[in-house]
Parts: sequence; C-alpha cells; structure tokens
Amino acid sequence: MAMSVEKKKADLAGPGISTYEEVDRVLPTDYQSLLDPKETQKAITFAKRFIEDGLCRELNLFRVEVPLIVSRESGVNDYLDRDGSRTPIEFPCGLGLDRRIDAQIVQAATKWKRMALAQFECEVGEGIVTDMRAVRKDYFLDHDHSAYVDQWDWEKRITEKDRHLEYLKDTVRRIWRVIKDTERAVLKEFPKLKAPRYPELPEELTFIHAEDLLDMYPDLPRKQRETKILQEKSPAVFIIGIGWMLKDGYPHEMRAADYDDWVTPTSHWPHEDRHGLNGDILVWNPVTKRRHELTSMGIRVTKETLQEQLKLSGQLDFLDLPYHQAIMEDRIPLSVGGGIGQSRTLMLLLRKAHLGEVSVTVWPKQLKEICSRKNIHVLE
Repeated sequence: MAMSVEKKKADLAGPGISTYEEVDRVLPTDYQSLLDPKETQKAITFAKRFIEDGLCRELNLFRVEVPLIVSRESGVNDYLDRDGSRTPIEFPCGLGLDRRIDAQIVQAATKWKRMALAQFECEVGEGIVTDMRAVRKDYFLDHDHSAYVDQWDWEKRITEKDRHLEYLKDTVRRIWRVIKDTERAVLKEFPKLKAPRYPELPEELTFIHAEDLLDMYPDLPRKQRETKILQEKSPAVFIIGIGWMLKDGYPHEMRAADYDDWVTPTSHWPHEDRHGLNGDILVWNPVTKRRHELTSMGIRVTKETLQEQLKLSGQLDFLDLPYHQAIMEDRIPLSVGGGIGQSRTLMLLLRKAHLGEVSVTVWPKQLKEICSRKNIHVLE
C-alpha cells in the first residue's frame, strides 16, 4: 500500500522513534556489555586516536580547534534542515558591552569549517579535522540520538574539476577504510569484543542513489527503505543524493540548502534523473538490530548551486548573511567535507546498545529506567 501524503511529510525529518514505549520495544532484551566501564573508557581513547590519525593520513588533514559558540549574525551555525524545526540555543554574552553579542551554541561546524580553510591557508588537496562538540536541543532522546553531539567534523579544499561523483566516492571509500582499520585494531587490542553474534563490518561499502533506493522500495517510508537495503543487500551502504526531490515528490530527507550540493546532476544517461554530490554512510548495527548512521558528507555548494538550493528552499534571504556572501564573492574555497559521529561510531565498534554508554549527557528519567531494566548502564 502506498504511503499517504501526511506520512511522507512526517517521515522527511522524523526521528524514526518518537515514543518511549517504542524505545522500550526496540532495545535489546538480552544485552550484556562486553567491556566493563573502565575498559570502555580505555577503548574509547584508543579508538578516537586511531580514527583521528587515520582521517589525517587518508584525507591529508590536520587538526584544528573549533568553536562551541558563534554569533547569530555570522550565519555560520548549522540549521540541520530546511523546515526550521531544529533551532540553536541562543543567549546574550559580553558584560559591559553597549549591545551584548547575540551568541548561539553550534549545532554543527559545517559552515565554519569551510571558512576555516581560508583562515588556515589550506592548499588544494589539504584540509582540517576538528574534535567538534555541539548541542542539538530539538532531538527526541533515544538510544542513538542525544542533545550532546560529538563529531569529527572535517573539510578539505578542492577544485572545480573535483566536483563530481567519482571524487565523492573515492573520499567515502577512504573514510570507510579508516573505520575498518579501526575496527581491526580495536578487536586486536580488546579481544573481549570478538563475539560470533556481532559480525565485523564488510570490507567494502555499497553505493546507491536515493532515487534507486526509492525504486527498490517505493511503498516504504525512508527509514524503512534504509533498513531493508541493510538487511537484504549490504550491511554497509552510502546513499547518494539526499535533499533533491525524488520522483515521488519528496526528498529522501530534508537537508540544509547552504552546505552540501544536492542539485547538481550526476547521471551519465539522459533518461535517468539523478542529482546530488552528497550522502550518508549507514550500517546495520548487530547489537541494536537497527539501521545506524555514521556520517553525513558531501561536496559543498558553489555560488551557483547555493542560489539554486536557497531558491528551491524559499531561503534566498540567507544570501545577506556573511557566510553566504563569502561564497558569492569567492572569498572561501571550494571544498568537500562531513561530520562523522564520534559516539555513534564508538557505540558501533565497542558493541554498545546505547550512546549513553560511551558519552555523558542528559537523558530523561523514563529512558534511564528502560535502560536499567535491559541491563544497559548509561554514564551519569
């Protein structure tokens, strides 16, 4: 049965899980952590260092400091989507000023990183990686969504000739190599994590365009389409073209209009309608037995595609902001970049059932009670 219009709209940026009754139902009932709390902390440190070093090596990056706070007027904060449903925390700061600074807690460093490439005078083929911290207050808090966000936010300078699908795929493969190498190293260093019921990640990713995924499962909601391909085709996929309107009249997911390029045509064949130079890495999590997103990334907008995407999103007024003006005036370089969820990745590699086992943040009482009943011990 085809999905209704209302369900399709609700599915675009929905959390997947939206009630704690459903959280209780989907969390595993036979869970036992393979590492105790002290071992877990040591494994977190080991894996984080390994991944950061691997990203620097594979993508030619160097580590830089990253802001937690930005000014509202800069326009560099990330709004995560196009419908305005996720807004940053705002507060005035600066005692003694005639007019205090309108400050925001970052939701992601996506736009700041691109400006930072110019600030740090990165050459073509060179980039930066950050140990980014952010707050996203408008998430439903479940086993893999928290208000506290930690990411390896990275950005790399490219040229116009690099703005194509094969360059994106090569970059994705390099990131996947880092994740696989880290898994092997973690299993060697912490052999308790080797468990027959938790198979290792595949050596290769499967690439698929969001339009092809819709063709495969036309009557399923977005997250169910993702779940199906992970169950039936490959336990690790990269979905291309997230943000462009698909043939059913809806994008695979709402995606902000001012960082990733999701309008550029990518098909070599005139009868195919494929757009987008961005995507997400998704894997099957054998602990939670659910889809598990590790990273969103993409080749960034040019001044032409920025205008087109803002027009499609009804946000042309953004062009007055300093960040957007910098793109329009060619004051910041072309780039590719993304954010790899630290706690998400560690949760997967350390065979954990909940983000709260690898990061410390706030959780609602009812969620902690559910976890306690299921032998899941979140950090306080």
